[in-house]
Amino acid sequence: MSTTTFPPSDPLTWKQADTDVHVATRAGEFAGFVEYDGSAHLVHDNRGTELGAFGSLDDAFRALEDAQSPAPRGPLFAPILPRAWRRRTRRARA
Repeated sequence: MSTTTFPPSDPLTWKQADTDVHVATRAGEFAGFVEYDGSAHLVHDNRGTELGAFGSLDDAFRALEDAQSPAPRGPLFAPILPRAWRRRTRRARA
């Protein structure tokens, strides 16, 4: 199974598939969908996992866009520990 990654600059394209369903694609690939259940807009990613319920369609669109953006990476270097934490433990003398 292959996974396709898209640059974050490539925007989602939305199409209304039914009166209560909007489908998102990115670079021609399925990215997710939003369905309205009568009380809230439910957002699903490209694997069908529900990402949440939102009161407005715009909020639902933004939620899928945020879920599609890559996660921030951690720092390249380990943080420097305070000097007291770097010391070796000393054995007690008898």
